Amino acid sequence: MAVPKSGSTNIIVRVEMDKASAAFGRIAMAIGDSGGDIVAIDVSGTGKVTTIRDLTVNITDTGAKDLIVQVLNKLPGVKVLQVSDQTFLMHLGGKIEVTPKMAIKSRDDLSRVYTPGVASVCMAIHEDPSRAHTLTIKRNTVAVVSDGSAVLGLGNIGPLAAMPVMEGKAMLFKQLAGVDAFPICLDSQDTEEIIATIKRIAPAFGGINLEDISSPRCFEIERRLIEELDIPVFHDDQHGTAVVLLAGLYNAVKLVGKRLEDCKIVLCGIGAAGIACTKILQAAGVTRIVGVDREGAIVRGNEYTHDAWRWYAEHTNPDKESGTLSDVIVDADIFIGVSGPGVLSRGDIGKMAPDPIVFAMANPTPEIAPEEAEGIVRVIATGRSDYPNQINNVLCFPGLFRGVLDCRASRVTEEMKIAAAKAIASVVGEDELNEQYIIPSVFNPHVAEKVKEAVVQAAYASGVARRRERGF
Repeated sequence: MAVPKSGSTNIIVRVEMDKASAAFGRIAMAIGDSGGDIVAIDVSGTGKVTTIRDLTVNITDTGAKDLIVQVLNKLPGVKVLQVSDQTFLMHLGGKIEVTPKMAIKSRDDLSRVYTPGVASVCMAIHEDPSRAHTLTIKRNTVAVVSDGSAVLGLGNIGPLAAMPVMEGKAMLFKQLAGVDAFPICLDSQDTEEIIATIKRIAPAFGGINLEDISSPRCFEIERRLIEELDIPVFHDDQHGTAVVLLAGLYNAVKLVGKRLEDCKIVLCGIGAAGIACTKILQAAGVTRIVGVDREGAIVRGNEYTHDAWRWYAEHTNPDKESGTLSDVIVDADIFIGVSGPGVLSRGDIGKMAPDPIVFAMANPTPEIAPEEAEGIVRVIATGRSDYPNQINNVLCFPGLFRGVLDCRASRVTEEMKIAAAKAIASVVGEDELNEQYIIPSVFNPHVAEKVKEAVVQAAYASGVARRRERGF
């Protein structure tokens, strides 16, 4: 969720001007000198001594906005009252709303949706709690839950500041898969409080999407909720990333003529996403995975303070390779980065096996820029939208939740995640597959439907679907 550094956009600067001392010519010159271009002027208020104008200004660098405000506030008789841009205007009042599915036009309507008619529906659910899935919003509603502790590109910004991200996620659920999702940002970063709170609100929802909760707390929160709730719990930062990564790798290895199971993979960044990526790769048959963190390769036999790293040491790196990233990347077929900017060099790629595949997914700045890897890497993917092959979770979570809600799954299994990955990969046709197109666009209209169908089939095969297979 990092703020882009450049790109043309319009901002609206509301200024209060003293009629006696402020000259508009100075304002226009100051804006121009600061990198802005005035494209419209509107008078929004006027009094005896002041006038208020809304100046629509085109800027090509987001840094120009702050500079314009600073310069204008230094001019005599000028006061900046407010600055907004197209993004801020889109967020005014929030980005989602709740609307009824039918209008209440008469007393009969009122008696059916509320009292006294609603009592019969309440008692039907009381007698058979499973009917809540058909008679309430539980059938189609997901809670998007965060504590704001690990917002992508922004860090620990807290629950209030995380709300716009969760609202945006709710929009994607609805637009791409017809799932009603509601953002819930909790004012606690205590593991037990978060678990208890989600358990208390769970009756209203058909699924829980955990979002932007920092590691290692996210592991315990998800694990406990999966054990203690009877609805799917899915930490998207872990598993959504893993699913889309696997989808991209299925097509990348097909392109270079390798089998994923035979590949040596070096993964840099042993956090929530890195561990989830490792587990799904192992479930897909990969056996040679070497994990690297700031201290070097994770090796069995070394002492690690964290449970997740101890698990990693015991279940990966079968040849006990040690040393730095540059040491263990020798002869690797695939590099996966979920770490930080600039950790992979052109020289490192040169040590990899022929036709190297690089997934540099650190965001907003990848482990290596695609331009830097050009000419020596066969396939490269990033987490960014301004390069080809974007590994974006939005390819996974709408269709996956559509599927689990439709079959009323009790949880999400590894088989369901792998099925989702294969479905995403299948959207790229054989005649379309190339180095610049191994993963479909987030706007591809077929992705969510294919993921849904694959997830439903896998849920029945896994024995976690609770709706009869023939229909609702």
